[in-house]
Amino acid sequence: MGNLNRLIPIEAAHQFIHKYFPNCQGALLAGSVVRGEATDTSDLDIVVFEKDIRSVYRESLIAFGWAVEVFVHNLTSYKHFFDTDYERARPSLPRMVSEAIILRDEGIINSIKKEAKEILEKGPKEWSIETINTKRYFITDALEDFIGSSNRAEELFIANTLAELVSEFVLRTNRKWIGASKWIVRSLKHYNEEFANQFVEAFDIFYKTGNKNQVIQLVNNVLQPFGGQLFDGFSLGKK
Repeated sequence: MGNLNRLIPIEAAHQFIHKYFPNCQGALLAGSVVRGEATDTSDLDIVVFEKDIRSVYRESLIAFGWAVEVFVHNLTSYKHFFDTDYERARPSLPRMVSEAIILRDEGIINSIKKEAKEILEKGPKEWSIETINTKRYFITDALEDFIGSSNRAEELFIANTLAELVSEFVLRTNRKWIGASKWIVRSLKHYNEEFANQFVEAFDIFYKTGNKNQVIQLVNNVLQPFGGQLFDGFSLGKK
């Protein structure tokens, strides 16, 4: 874990709470160190519940040999974040709370964890036909740009756009949570590891060799059950 002199994560987290939030009603240690996925650059993600704070906040600091990201809530503010995460289909806070190790609890944590788990198990809202068709259109548009481009610099960024659009489409049409950055691939693996591997392989081949064929095939396979590519006849906002 990089710095050999720093405390183990759970001990550092306990000392952090003791020093900075000695009167909090609850505290949780979440993130990669809890999931067993920590790297040399991982930090400690700590969620704190303080009943007397007026506004929630997030703060980054170095303590006890660790980079720490602390998310401070009162006993109602977390509900708004749960709702927001549910609406955007990225359950950042519910996931953190659900998987976290309890550092301190004055009788509030179990009910909050229960709320988080219920959200995760429920899954995101089902997309409407209108939303699916709109997403099909924008994927088609990006795919056509990708196929037609002969500018390597532009192709790289079109491919990035395609990867984000297609991963979102696959996950949302299957009522699965989406993610950003590293959570794109993690979310795809949670959905279907075989598909995730195909997805990564297709884009990896393009980035390494410039060969677009597997990306094109992948995108068409994803769209096919929903009617394939969409351009002719698509309308948005017409009264």
